[in-house]
Amino acid sequence: MTRDELLATLVDDATIDAAQAIVGLAVDYLAETSRGVGPVSRSTHARDVARRFDGPLPDEGCSLDEVARRLRDDVMREANRLSHPMYVGHQVSPPLPVAIWTDSVIAALNGSQAVREMSPATTFVERQVVRWMCRLAGFGDASGGTFTSGGTEATLTALLAARARLLPNAWADGVGAASGTAVGAAVGAAVGAESPVVLCGVHAHYAVSRAVGVMGLGVRNAVTVASDGYRMDPRAVRTTLESLRRDGRPVLAVVATAGSTATGSFDDLPAIADCCAEFGCWLHVDAAHGGSALFSPAHRHRVRGIDRVDSLAWDPHKMMLLPLAAGMVLVRDAAVLDSAFAQQAPYLFHQTDDEPSYDIGPRSFQCSRRGDVLKVWAALLRYGRSGIAGFYEHLCELTAGFHELVSAHPRFEALHRPETNILCFRYTGADARGEAAADAVNRELRERYNAAGEGWITSTLLDGRRVLRVTIINPRTTPQHLQRVLDGVDAIGATLSS
Repeated sequence: MTRDELLATLVDDATIDAAQAIVGLAVDYLAETSRGVGPVSRSTHARDVARRFDGPLPDEGCSLDEVARRLRDDVMREANRLSHPMYVGHQVSPPLPVAIWTDSVIAALNGSQAVREMSPATTFVERQVVRWMCRLAGFGDASGGTFTSGGTEATLTALLAARARLLPNAWADGVGAASGTAVGAAVGAAVGAESPVVLCGVHAHYAVSRAVGVMGLGVRNAVTVASDGYRMDPRAVRTTLESLRRDGRPVLAVVATAGSTATGSFDDLPAIADCCAEFGCWLHVDAAHGGSALFSPAHRHRVRGIDRVDSLAWDPHKMMLLPLAAGMVLVRDAAVLDSAFAQQAPYLFHQTDDEPSYDIGPRSFQCSRRGDVLKVWAALLRYGRSGIAGFYEHLCELTAGFHELVSAHPRFEALHRPETNILCFRYTGADARGEAAADAVNRELRERYNAAGEGWITSTLLDGRRVLRVTIINPRTTPQHLQRVLDGVDAIGATLSS
């Protein structure tokens, strides 16, 4: 394109043309899939999809119509249709319409959330939403937090804050450096031989061990404690802390879970908080999935004790039904985030003695960060606390109903009673001799069911056994859809049994 042609693509008419060509695709996609039109997934072989994207970088541009065609035919056609009511797979939501289109406003504004002068309004939107969420969690006036890309970054941020409290000099001098405090000096001496330990449950998200590895502590120092019914056993937490104290091993943090990935289970936060208070440990809770129970009077008891934790990770892009990515880290004492990232950047942050800094960047891992808070804020304005609670309760009720269907079926076994919108179950109708054979049947059953395109489910391992798993996260899903899922899985199971 010539320079004039390039500039012509930026004028008002061209902007409208792009909106009609590109946004129209999204509107059509949502209208079709939300009504259950078409397959949930086409399950095209990965090699065949990859071939569409092995061409060279184009020398010249193409028309908007051609861009739209490639998006429709090569990308959207192969997407898993999360808005389809028969999709009951991963913990990724069909986004609320108000949030989808607010996402386009975020892209149009393109502000950098780290620096207030580059996000004059959205800085304060983030501060407001963080304040709202801290109040929901029961945190006091000293609390705070930042938005993150998701629970993995939120957990890393929280553990860096915990490290700053345990080892104040670690940011500048490294984990093995001596600390400037009496307690820290003793810990620093111990750390010279052994890295600090992070405790978590068997069913904790891999974000915990990843954060420990990223921090240079060594993933072997992410110590898992025994579970009791897919929850971290508080008695095992206490026993492990006692053993570590006897061995002189420093404990960086204990990480509990509120809404585990595999089963949606909630750890006993009051009992674990008691242990952490007794041993002086930082308590972080991964509430990426289950944090939204705080909205619901009927489910808030699941996270009882969350007001006692030092930090929590929460993903609105899960049970608040928002587009990726929208995560948060919340802390009881916001000042710890200043210590977690103790850096100066005078080319960005211009704090003076006369006015407090409103910049978010010094307390956030990311610098170039979108104003993703806007879609959370817009959804909260549109639906309010009661509306988000209504969605949450509806999804949990659907899952409880699916549990009843599975439990009453002669060829299925429910592995647990659902505490949120996740259920693991197992097909038992096949004439499989031994656990290995039964595992193979359930693995193949899931693959064949998803390949057929009628629905989509996932799979995991529980107690070493291969099980089927659903996450019912679409409010448009009905009990009739769930009956079709079970019938479809059962029909394929019958072919594997014959």
